Amino acid sequence: MDKTQIALLIPIIILYLALLLTAIIDLARNWEVRKNPLIWLFVIIFINIFGPVAYFIFGRKEDGR
Repeated sequence: MDKTQIALLIPIIILYLALLLTAIIDLARNWEVRKNPLIWLFVIIFINIFGPVAYFIFGRKEDGR
């Protein structure tokens, strides 16, 4: 990889990490009100970019927000 490719990947990696951390923090704060929080944790961590997105689309609906 050259420097141009790395420079293009850095913002994407930063956005992914921000999304991942935001999803994990939200899950931790609402652990008791989530259905199957352990499953959501595995989805967030192991399904790359789609796990946190799926959590925010489907997982947060469970508490009535």
